[in-house]
Amino acid sequence: MNRFFYTIFLTLLSPLILLYLAYRAYKSVDYRGRVSERFGLKRLRPTKPVLLIHCVSVGETLAAVPLINGLIERYPTYQIVVTTSTPTGSQAVVKAFAERVLHCYLPIDLPGAIKRFLNDLQPQVCIVMETELWPNLIHQLHQRNVPTLLANARMSAKSQRGYLKNAAPLMREMLQKLHHVAAQFDSDGERFIALGLAPEKLEIAGSIKFDINIAPQLIIRQQALKQQWASHRPVWVAGSTHPIEHQQILNCHQQLLNTFPDLLLIIVPRHSERFDEVVLECQKMDFNVIRRSAGIMTNSDTQIIVGDSMGELLLFFGLADIAFIGGSLIERGGHNPLEPAALGKPLVMGSSVYNFSDICDKLIASDALTLVSDEQQLTQHIIQLLQHPEKMAQQGANALQLMRDNQGTLQRLMRWVDDQLTD
Repeated sequence: MNRFFYTIFLTLLSPLILLYLAYRAYKSVDYRGRVSERFGLKRLRPTKPVLLIHCVSVGETLAAVPLINGLIERYPTYQIVVTTSTPTGSQAVVKAFAERVLHCYLPIDLPGAIKRFLNDLQPQVCIVMETELWPNLIHQLHQRNVPTLLANARMSAKSQRGYLKNAAPLMREMLQKLHHVAAQFDSDGERFIALGLAPEKLEIAGSIKFDINIAPQLIIRQQALKQQWASHRPVWVAGSTHPIEHQQILNCHQQLLNTFPDLLLIIVPRHSERFDEVVLECQKMDFNVIRRSAGIMTNSDTQIIVGDSMGELLLFFGLADIAFIGGSLIERGGHNPLEPAALGKPLVMGSSVYNFSDICDKLIASDALTLVSDEQQLTQHIIQLLQHPEKMAQQGANALQLMRDNQGTLQRLMRWVDDQLTD
């Protein structure tokens, strides 16, 4: 498929996209309104030259926070515009930056919508986070001679096979139109080159997610919440969990309570529309459960807290003795394990970690992360850790040291922006 046929296909798909947005709006209040942004109809009137950063969803947004803060501080005469594609990403932008950036959804990748969007913004530089490449967006940025960076770029072996099978010409065209690709690891870079990226455009810059800065204020909040919720209790946090995986985690916790009756689980579903069903499942299994949003104080009988608030996963990880990262007990490829690593927590994931394979390899080699194949192995591993606190402490220290050893990506990305704006 090339860009011409891609555009025809997407145009024909537009009515279904509208129906999908309507369905999501019916299921979740987070999707209601702002349809004009999806089609580039909302007028954006920045008053300063624009630096455009596209972050997709909450994970990419949180990873980009240090970069965006750096840009705000270094370029006060520029307007930082941050786009996302999901409500959770939007909420993360508002929470992290409030009025310090201009925020909206990135329009659907239709030529007219993208043209209206770029005509309004006239960006001087565009930074796209990780893998969020849209053919018409990249094409029009290239036509306008806007330097475009794919930052924190990653490409799994599974994604590479998919592109080679279904969209090799389209991917090659996009990669040729990028100004620069800052890939996380050598393996990512090799896959981008195999898909058509010119080697001279590639830099192995590491992952910006290693440059997590844990604010002192956050640590104070974590300590206070730990005192309120579980001052003398062991805690494990299951973050970014998915359907089926929710049930696996609850089954595991049920077994763990037989050995550790005072153990507290904080479970944080990946998607907000799953909050209610996880609470209902907890109730069906006769757990003593409370919701974070209810503002109810825990007591010694509380067995599970459902983290149904947005943007607080890092806060919850600070309470953990053990951190489980979701999307890994099912075939979703796992989510980012580096936030709890930055807090010095021992990590455990399922075996599906292809989205972060290089990062997980580093964590495993450093004895900071353990992979398990199912809920039974997960249960046994957590029992072993809780019975050997010295092992938990060592794995957490290993995770923190690995984070420190791999920092510096932020400075490399900032240098690229400096080079574009000073040419």
